[in-house]
Amino acid sequence: MNNLTRNRLNWHAGPPAWGPALIAGIGCALPLLLGLFTSHTGFLWASLGAFQAAQANALHRFGMLRMLLLTAFGACSAGLGFWAGSHPLLGLALFAAFGLLLAWLQRFGSEAGKLGIGLSICLCIGQGQFGIGNLHNPYAVATLFSLGGLWVMLLAFGLRGLHGLRTWPHMPRVISLLKVLRRHAQRLPRRQWRLHALACMLAFATAGLVVSLSGLSRGYWLTLAVITTLQLEFHNSLVRAVQASLASLAAAGLLILLGYSLQSPAMMVMTLLPLIVLSRVLQANHYGLFVLQSTLCFVLLTESFSGDWHLPEARLFNALIGTTLALAVALLIHGVQLRLSKKTSTAQINNTSQ
Repeated sequence: MNNLTRNRLNWHAGPPAWGPALIAGIGCALPLLLGLFTSHTGFLWASLGAFQAAQANALHRFGMLRMLLLTAFGACSAGLGFWAGSHPLLGLALFAAFGLLLAWLQRFGSEAGKLGIGLSICLCIGQGQFGIGNLHNPYAVATLFSLGGLWVMLLAFGLRGLHGLRTWPHMPRVISLLKVLRRHAQRLPRRQWRLHALACMLAFATAGLVVSLSGLSRGYWLTLAVITTLQLEFHNSLVRAVQASLASLAAAGLLILLGYSLQSPAMMVMTLLPLIVLSRVLQANHYGLFVLQSTLCFVLLTESFSGDWHLPEARLFNALIGTTLALAVALLIHGVQLRLSKKTSTAQINNTSQ
């Protein structure tokens, strides 16, 4: 039992990654300080791009390639979310597509799932930030996000130089990579993945539509509460889905308490930077813990200059709606799964009797 618990909560198995943590801290510090002095929300997008790129370890073999992909796809996701903020039907289609993308990437393992969860978080924040701040153009959002990621990549090149590594490693063979991903995907039963993909599309699309139609303030608290529960390992257990929803609600409450105690933007930035460094030093290997870790940092970065932490009702209400929606979809898919299993059992009995 102790070994099972230790495997499920394997936060960090390797040595602390101080080099990537320093890059993450410096990369986020510059745009945050510029935003603090100028009060322009555009620097928040640069800090989000910097944090997104810093999720990859530049010292790994394909770390720079992963950093480039995280920056490019994250910028597109944030821009698309901002663009869909005023179009409910477009938001419905985009969130459904990203729900399918998240389920598809989770099929190939935890590392691919981490890429999907990062893109989904950027989409949620992009939609939730529509109409807030100084920017009203999705292209500007994507550009500033990319600049933050490129700034971190510049620091990463310097770190690789200090370690005597190649500036840009040899590219992997695409055919070999596709073969490995295909073998990994074939381990998962097709029916299980299809039900999980249906749950992701339904829950994520409904959450995006609710935010677009209602015009909720800080609507990304709702959508983020939904995607933190959309994990493939929770599909066969309704109890785990309930536990994940309660954990998301508890994490939202802790974030509200932290923001309420640090209402000054300067205090928030001074607290957030060491938290980002610590988060990157001890980056979680476990997929569920990585989702929680990344979501907390993304939300604090997004609201680092927020001046309405004394009004926590909207945030808590959005998180409550998100967890309720996720549980409703989990119950629906659980009922569908039970019905399909019953039909399969009945068919097998009939075939045996014949």
